Amino acid sequence: MIKIGTSGFSFPDWKGTVYPKEIKDRDMLSYYERELGLKTLEVNFTYYTLPSPNSFIGMSKKTSHDFEFVVKCFKGMTHEIRDKATKRIIDNRDVFDKFLYSLQPLVLEGKLGCVLAQFPYSFFPNSESFAYLRSFKERLGEIPLVVEFRNIYWLKDSTFSFLKDIGTGYCVVDEPKLPKLMPFTPRATSDVGYFRMHGRNPNWFNVPTSVRYDYLYSEEELRGFIQPIREIEALTGKTLIFFNNCHGGSAARNALEFLRMLS
Repeated sequence: MIKIGTSGFSFPDWKGTVYPKEIKDRDMLSYYERELGLKTLEVNFTYYTLPSPNSFIGMSKKTSHDFEFVVKCFKGMTHEIRDKATKRIIDNRDVFDKFLYSLQPLVLEGKLGCVLAQFPYSFFPNSESFAYLRSFKERLGEIPLVVEFRNIYWLKDSTFSFLKDIGTGYCVVDEPKLPKLMPFTPRATSDVGYFRMHGRNPNWFNVPTSVRYDYLYSEEELRGFIQPIREIEALTGKTLIFFNNCHGGSAARNALEFLRMLS
């Protein structure tokens, strides 16, 4: 099973491009599913703030029973995890407790597809990092976890073996072919296949996200994804594909175009 969506949905510059110009913010999610036909969503605002359960109750009410959410982890679980003085990973179990509490409405309604942990470029493979990933998965319990790495140093067989060992999915990324960034490497390490399409804008470092993710995939580029995605689909229970090139509505446009290709 393949589901396609976008990384976020409530962008001001989607009004008049993806959504009707006069649409109310409160109506965007319903339109996203009902009119665009997208059945999964990657929720990214949770990276910046720990949400309340009420946030997800409201989002769930606006979607059908078979709609799935993926929730991106709070930055206190992936980016702000080190003591400033010692540089060692801190004990942040309280952050995990608050995050998991917020997810309960989606868990209870069967609408939580998985949790995405996107680590920064500065997160390198070493014994401390592997230990943290293991404890990360243990803290989530039965909730499926997918991990996204941002540097090429994780690209080795030992990483994939480790993720399989702890029952954690690998996020396949498509992004600019720049030195030390993670290349497009389709692998399945759990029952969840996961693709994240960031676009191929070479202006990646030290620029605003509006620049970094300003990219529209061509039809030829999208067709190049079909075979590797089908191969991952054959190895997993479900495969989730999210377009993160959100600037100007490009993510929605590419998601819909790719959905038609697969159909």
